[in-house]
Amino acid sequence: MFMHMADKITELLTRGVDKIYPSREALEKVLRSGKKLKLYQGFDPTGDKLHLGHMVGLRKHRQWQDLGHEVIFLIGDGTGQAGDPTGKKKTREKFFSNTELRENAKGYLEQASKIVRFDGENPVKILYNGDWLNKLTLPEILNILGNFSEQQLVERDMFQERLKNQEEINMREFMYPVLQAYDSVAMDVDLELGGSDQTFNMLAGRTLMRKIKGKEKFVMTTPLLEDAKGVKIGKTEGNVIGLTDEPGELFGKIMALGDDAIVPMFTLLTDVPLEEIKKLDIKKDAMSLKKRVAKILVAALHSEKEAEQAEKNFANTFSKKEIPKDIQEIKLGKNPLDTLVSGKLATSISAARRLLEEGAVTALTDDKKIGLKDKLISGPAYKIGKHKFVKLK
Repeated sequence: MFMHMADKITELLTRGVDKIYPSREALEKVLRSGKKLKLYQGFDPTGDKLHLGHMVGLRKHRQWQDLGHEVIFLIGDGTGQAGDPTGKKKTREKFFSNTELRENAKGYLEQASKIVRFDGENPVKILYNGDWLNKLTLPEILNILGNFSEQQLVERDMFQERLKNQEEINMREFMYPVLQAYDSVAMDVDLELGGSDQTFNMLAGRTLMRKIKGKEKFVMTTPLLEDAKGVKIGKTEGNVIGLTDEPGELFGKIMALGDDAIVPMFTLLTDVPLEEIKKLDIKKDAMSLKKRVAKILVAALHSEKEAEQAEKNFANTFSKKEIPKDIQEIKLGKNPLDTLVSGKLATSISAARRLLEEGAVTALTDDKKIGLKDKLISGPAYKIGKHKFVKLK
């Protein structure tokens, strides 16, 4: 039993982990002493979909939960109002209200429940940081800000890049790491979990905890789910690979990814042993390996039965070049852009335009690529991207 628990702790601290602050050794010592920690990860619901990239952190959540630690799923309906500048080369065009963020968050909880438990034994707790951030008084905000210098906050890489390119830094965004830092203090956590791109924000929380509570907060970063070129896996062809995508659609989207996405997906999204992953021959077995990881993920997010059916449908559609019998029907819009957006085949007008400009919409009657100015007609089937078929009505 002790060895089993020891193995679980080793896995928790290594697989799917980028860095641990102040060190892995310090965190391991605490865990092996038997102490249970209070930890959290924050999710700003500035969109309404969780995707495969989010699955990396959620699987780590589940590991902490299974080992009996107190895990908090924090909805950033407070921080989301400020707008996280992480990875953004320009100030975002739209800032969200608390009401909009809470509405989006409803879907987040349903989607996350495919991986973590919000009920039963040791459930993950759900908190909203708007509950404390929106109640801060001016003296409290000034006291929090007094723990940071302008030099500390402006040193983050994307701010430096903006300054170099003479792009503005909105003060809402400038405040963001301070607000996120206060979450750790408000919840009095022992550890914060997040993607490696969140390191600056999470370390700000470590600074504030030390100054206000005199407490060392651990930070565990998870690697980003990326292919060999550093392109994030989770968004492709203008469509998010969502945790609640239908089984067939999810299977097809994974099959449409490049071969260099295979190893990261096996490593970060499955329980296949690392020794086995090291021996995978991508050059020789790319197609079969991609099918295998697609099937594992569909089974994890849906069921074994639906994963098997999705694999069969994929074989019929793509290997035998057949159009699926249960082809989705969508309503014909005013023009191709309108049809793609209203039929939920693209998340926005710009994403729809990108699909058409890249030749990703094809009429199956004559294999013609549909452009922005072409007319769509009801009746025939169309292929969208590499993995979706629709009929217009």
